[in-house]
Amino acid sequence: MNIQEKVWKVGRWVGIILAIFLAVISIKELKSIGYVGKDIQITNTISVTGTGDAITIPDIATFSFTVSETAKTVVDAQTKATNKINTALKAVKDAGVADKDIQTTSYNINPRYEYQSVACSQYNCPPGKSVLTGYDVSQSIQVKVRDLGKAGSIFTSIGSLGVQNVNSLSFAVDKPEMVKAEARAKAIADAQSKAKELAKQLGVSLVRITSFYENNGGPGPIIYGMGGGAKTMTVDSVAVAPNIPTGEQKVTSDVTITYEIN
Repeated sequence: MNIQEKVWKVGRWVGIILAIFLAVISIKELKSIGYVGKDIQITNTISVTGTGDAITIPDIATFSFTVSETAKTVVDAQTKATNKINTALKAVKDAGVADKDIQTTSYNINPRYEYQSVACSQYNCPPGKSVLTGYDVSQSIQVKVRDLGKAGSIFTSIGSLGVQNVNSLSFAVDKPEMVKAEARAKAIADAQSKAKELAKQLGVSLVRITSFYENNGGPGPIIYGMGGGAKTMTVDSVAVAPNIPTGEQKVTSDVTITYEIN
C-alpha cells in the first residue's frame, strides 16, 4: 500500500468519526430545544405546616383626646382651642411623656352655618337661608405612654382639664417584630420536625427547601372600652385613676414549607 492510499484510508476514518460526533451533538441539541425558556419542574416534593406561639406582655399604652371650640371668628375659636390643648399637653408632659410620643393626628377649621327661616306674609313665604354664625376649630392628639403605671392616671386627668373627648386606652407591643420573629422560629422548627418524621415514614430523603410561606396575623391592641371597641367619654371633674391590667398577648405564626425529596 503506497503512501497516498494510506493517507486516504486515515482520512476516511477521521471523517467517519467526525460525522458520528456531529450526529451525537445534533441529537442532544434537538432534545434540549423543548426546554428552552422553561423552568425545570420539581415533581418530587412534600409540604408540611408548622405553628408557633409567642407570649408577650404589652409595654406601651396609647390614647387620644380631641378639643373642639366654637367662636364667631376663626381667631377666637383657634385661641380657645389652643389654650385648652396647651393645658392638656402640659399635664401630659409633666407626667413624664416625651415629646416624641405626642402627635397631632388632625387639625380642622370648619365654618358653622345655621338655617334661618324668613317670616311669611299672608301671600308670600320666601325660602329660608343658611347663615354663617361662626367657626369650629378642633385638634386631636395621640399620646403614647411608656410608663404603664402612669397610663390610667394620665388618661383620667385629661378629662378634668375641660377636654371634651378622651378616646379609649389601648395596650400594645412597641416592637412587635421581635415577638413575631420568636413565633416564626418556633413555627419553622415545628415544620422541620414534621418534615423529618414524614420523610422517615415515607422512606425518602429531604434534599432542599423549594418554597416557604408564612401566615402571621400578629397581635392586635388591647382596647378598654364599651363592648371591647373604642369609647368616647366626657369627664367633668377629677376622677379616681382606674387600675387597668395590661394582660398578655399571644402572637401565632403559621408556616408552610415545601421540600424536594428523593
